[in-house]
Amino acid sequence: MANILERPLITITNIIWSFDRATQQIQVLLVKRAHAPFKDSWALPETFMRANESADEATLRLIKEKIGLTLTEFHTEQLATFTDRRRTTDERALSLAYMTFLPEMSPLQAGYGATDARWFTFGFLKKTYQLSNQQLHFQTTNATADQYYQKLPATKSAEQLAFDHQWILTVACQRILNKLDYQPNILMILGASFTLREARTIYAIFRKTTLNAIDNSNFKKTHQHLFLEAGTTSQLRVGRPARLYRLKPQN
Repeated sequence: MANILERPLITITNIIWSFDRATQQIQVLLVKRAHAPFKDSWALPETFMRANESADEATLRLIKEKIGLTLTEFHTEQLATFTDRRRTTDERALSLAYMTFLPEMSPLQAGYGATDARWFTFGFLKKTYQLSNQQLHFQTTNATADQYYQKLPATKSAEQLAFDHQWILTVACQRILNKLDYQPNILMILGASFTLREARTIYAIFRKTTLNAIDNSNFKKTHQHLFLEAGTTSQLRVGRPARLYRLKPQN
């Protein structure tokens, strides 16, 4: 008789977003797993939730352990809970997934459970989003949840993230895309203030289009309910300094 009181493990999975101002590209943190299952596979950062902490506390601890930053809950957003029994191959584990929006790209050093940690550039293809770092490329999926889990490989694959992290990343991208016009928390990766060009850069990538395809004047008009003016950029070159904006406080 099956043990109906079996208690699955609870993991915290974190999609950590940032922005490289030098290249004007969105970045996502991945780590290379040091242990089985999926040893040597790339994955989203994760940790087990401890008995004496909440999921929010575990998320912030994970950030501190992986990249040495002490953050507040202001920088995090709960994404979803992933419970499909096929997401792990051995002991069952549920995932409470969060997103973290870092206003700066910190130097990385692989922490416990990882042999490497890198920032991957976030871009898009015709039908999917893609993470890239040199010769490494990982894509989101167009499958439904059931289709994805039916085909989920049980062993290490060089083209796939560990566990169901490809699906978790897919859900994260869709969440951000859906909220761009009313709660664009992803803009927190730009820091306390940003130019409309930087904001349009973020929107263009998630909408799978070019920066020039998003007209600056029209963007300012249709998104003015989201932004407050915050001064101007420093005058470092000839021409009018760009206006700075910040996100309006959310109710």
